[in-house]
Amino acid sequence: MAAYDYNNTDWAAIARLSQWYSGDIHDVLDGRGPYGYLKGISQFGILKPGQVVCGPVSTVRYEPSTRTGQPQDIYHGAIDAVVKGGILLVDSSCAEGSGTGELMTSGAKTKGAAATVVNGTVRDLAEVRKLDYPLFAKGMSPVGVSGRMEPAHYQVDLDIDGVKVRPGDVIFADVTGVVVIPQDLVGVIADAADANGMAEAACRERILAGEKLRDIWPVGGGGPV
Repeated sequence: MAAYDYNNTDWAAIARLSQWYSGDIHDVLDGRGPYGYLKGISQFGILKPGQVVCGPVSTVRYEPSTRTGQPQDIYHGAIDAVVKGGILLVDSSCAEGSGTGELMTSGAKTKGAAATVVNGTVRDLAEVRKLDYPLFAKGMSPVGVSGRMEPAHYQVDLDIDGVKVRPGDVIFADVTGVVVIPQDLVGVIADAADANGMAEAACRERILAGEKLRDIWPVGGGGPV
């Protein structure tokens, strides 16, 4: 199993990013490279109102397998080794079957993971939601992985529908969606998100004070949505 050194994680920038929401993050990330929104992946676990999750990625990739009853050693090891505050990104899109469920979610929460994101389906949602744990996926299904696929790689680069994700990159997720930030841009994006957020706060105050939106954003001046 590959090791990854999370000592270089910019936790201060991650904390600053966590003040905002996915629209803010994507706005300032847009145009800075082949990173961004993970299309089709949405919330299936529990998020409190206004809650966001943001942390460094640990990756797991499944491969097709006809073996049955096999231990999922790679995924189990990834959960056991997840850094506190990290996010598990599981690519189980290679075959039918749900890449995580209640027991793996219980393990992830116990080990201190901030969330699990699955490029594929998940199951045991009634039980998962009782755990009060953020889980994101493309869909849900009761189908298991045994005889269909098994986790084969840990801490490898992933390609999620054209979005490249490397171990140590940062995921930001909320009720609107999931965004990937490259590790070497985390500080830059945090700075840009702070500036964008302060500008939006000023506009919000003017809106709530009763100003017309056309005065706040004159024609040709652009503006947020």
